[in-house]
Amino acid sequence: MAPDVGEELGGPRLVRPYALTSGRTESVVRLPIEATLEVLPVARERTWPEGDLSGRIIELCASAPSVAEISAALQVPLGVARVLIGDLVSSGALRTRTTISTDTTTDERRALIERTLSGLRAL
Repeated sequence: MAPDVGEELGGPRLVRPYALTSGRTESVVRLPIEATLEVLPVARERTWPEGDLSGRIIELCASAPSVAEISAALQVPLGVARVLIGDLVSSGALRTRTTISTDTTTDERRALIERTLSGLRAL
C-alpha cells in the first residue's frame, strides 16, 4: 500500500474527515456554530482513550466553548465537529446551552459574536 503524502514528506498522516465520522455528514442534533456546550457529570466520570477526539472535545468543553471554537481547536471541518459533538450530546455527555434568548444582554450578545468570529477566523 502506498504511503500518504504526509508520510513521504515526514509530516503527519492525513485522515479524511469522513473517516472520523464513519461517513456521516449530519449531526443527530441541531448545532448552530455559536452554540456553547456544557460537560455533564457522566462524561467527567468516563475514561477516554489517549488521542480520542471525543475525549478532547470533553476537555475543551470545560471552558464552555462554541461549536466553532471546538472545530478550530481540533483543526477539523465544522461538519465533522458537529457530528462528533452531536454524538456526545445524544449520549448524554454534553448539553447545549441556549446562546441567545430574550433575556440576553447586549454585552452578552457582543461577547458571543466576538467568540464566534474568533473561532471562525481560527478555521
